[in-house]
Amino acid sequence: MPKQDEILIRVPGSIANIGPGFDTLAVAVQLYLTMHVRLVPGTGEMHFAFVDQKLEGENYIERSCRFIAARHSFLLPSIEVKVESEIPMKGGLGSSAAATVAGLRLYEALAGPVDEQELLTTACELEGHPDNIAASLLGGLTVSCEVPGALRVLRAIWPESLQIVVVTPQLHLATTASRAVLPDKVSRADAIFNVQRTAFLLEALRTADFALLHEALEDRLHQPYRAAIVPGLKEALELRHPSLLGVCLSGAGPSIIAFAQQHLEEIGDLLANIYIAKGIPFKVQVLQVHPTHAPGSRQSSLMAKSRCVDGWRG
Repeated sequence: MPKQDEILIRVPGSIANIGPGFDTLAVAVQLYLTMHVRLVPGTGEMHFAFVDQKLEGENYIERSCRFIAARHSFLLPSIEVKVESEIPMKGGLGSSAAATVAGLRLYEALAGPVDEQELLTTACELEGHPDNIAASLLGGLTVSCEVPGALRVLRAIWPESLQIVVVTPQLHLATTASRAVLPDKVSRADAIFNVQRTAFLLEALRTADFALLHEALEDRLHQPYRAAIVPGLKEALELRHPSLLGVCLSGAGPSIIAFAQQHLEEIGDLLANIYIAKGIPFKVQVLQVHPTHAPGSRQSSLMAKSRCVDGWRG
């Protein structure tokens, strides 16, 4: 339970792309960035303490909070923030998007609610691409579409029986580096290939027809190119097992995702063996999906004199 007069903010990580849905599909997962926020005397000062992770580069939490505060001409109070995160930095599980969303949620906790559409558009403006942002803000499975001046997002329900096994090698891979290997242009055949499979994937998830997942997760826009810089991706995509329904890269990598309904430990062992053979340290875990809520709903709870703001508002 948070201390009195402490604001607790929690934001989920996410898995983006999900095979063919490049910069479009993402699902929120139960890996969390948590902030313990305390008001201190003064105005405009932010003091951050990062627990168990060293901040590398710009503080995206502070950046997004100050960005939206300036847009609303709101004078921020001074605060102390303790940050704990289960989301590995540069691991392909939405750490930068979660930090950006956390900053927007921090602003809401200090200044009051912000329209959901403004949050989506602002977050996308800061992050540069919409998929992880949408999932961290809204939870569940999200489908994003950028239109002039805005970001439109549709919610979808992730099938409960479809389990997510993720292996994260202990390698940092910046999204900028992973995007740098992608071509500026693709062939019409490859574009059609991905459009077909993205539609196929969404329908397979909607109907829980998981026999279709292996083909539906195929991609020609990013994974073939990223295989050159993501150790183990080529081998993972070639894995076969009676219970293995499909494999894909998580976001820009290097985390790799496998989908199954049963024999999860065996699936995890298959992924682990790839990195054991390469001598690369890794972590395997089964992730649950952070749920979505209906549009217009809001979840927050009051604990003693403290406030707890969940990382999504449907």
